[in-house]
Amino acid sequence: METDQDIALQDAPPAAYARAGSSVNFKKLRKRLLRQTQDAITRFGMDAPREDGTPQKWLVCLSGGKDSYTLLAALMDLKWQGALKAELLACNLDQGQPGFPKHILPDYLDKLGVNFRIVTEDTYSIVTDKLPENKTYCSLCSRLRRGILYRVAREEGCDAIVLGHHRDDALETFMMNLFHGGRLAAMPPKLINDEGDLAVLRPLILSSEADIEKFANALEFPIIPCNLCGSQDGLQRALMKEMLNEWEKRHPGRRDVMFRALQNVRPSHLVDDKIWDFADLQAAQPDD
Repeated sequence: METDQDIALQDAPPAAYARAGSSVNFKKLRKRLLRQTQDAITRFGMDAPREDGTPQKWLVCLSGGKDSYTLLAALMDLKWQGALKAELLACNLDQGQPGFPKHILPDYLDKLGVNFRIVTEDTYSIVTDKLPENKTYCSLCSRLRRGILYRVAREEGCDAIVLGHHRDDALETFMMNLFHGGRLAAMPPKLINDEGDLAVLRPLILSSEADIEKFANALEFPIIPCNLCGSQDGLQRALMKEMLNEWEKRHPGRRDVMFRALQNVRPSHLVDDKIWDFADLQAAQPDD
């Protein structure tokens, strides 16, 4: 486990932190997010070099939301500190949504001086054509988006696609699977795709949405809202978020306890005989 001395903050890269100011609260927040991100990268073996000893190349996926902006800023900061070896390529997928402000991300990334690629694929028409208006689009939209990002990662010679999912995303997914999917599953910090050639990494998995929101507000990221879903009601994830918010309000710290549970699994105390051999479990016989 890291200590506060593991990340001795240098002067911030001016392009990434131009609007942040130098308040003590922001410095503490920045250090906490960096420590959590570095901890996740180290604990889950995300930044291991390739077999030939060269650094990995990561496709950092940007949606234009607070989470992915924070992800890129944290990874760039770790690179600045010398704590991350992977090469970064930022990528945004323009999905053809009407009114999508195409200039915002390229302008922002140019100012940062980071390598990036903008990919244009009209998944919006596919999703709206195949699903009626009263259905939620997130699942199909996510599958289409993921397939395109895998393709781009291969074209760019990347070892991994890197996503901005955080602790609260993992908890909401766990609750959705529990109540609607009939399984115990959340979001892993690291997985390998079905083809076995790309990793999917979530370096913000230990960070809270509340901290990410404060960080994004401090840096005044040019947020691009996702309008594909419009004002559809009944989204399962929104309901899970509302439930978790209510529990947190009544019992502060509940999210922390729940997330610790995801890191403290006891298969022998569940009821899944595929991961625990209950049938052959026998008590010791008494001596004659």
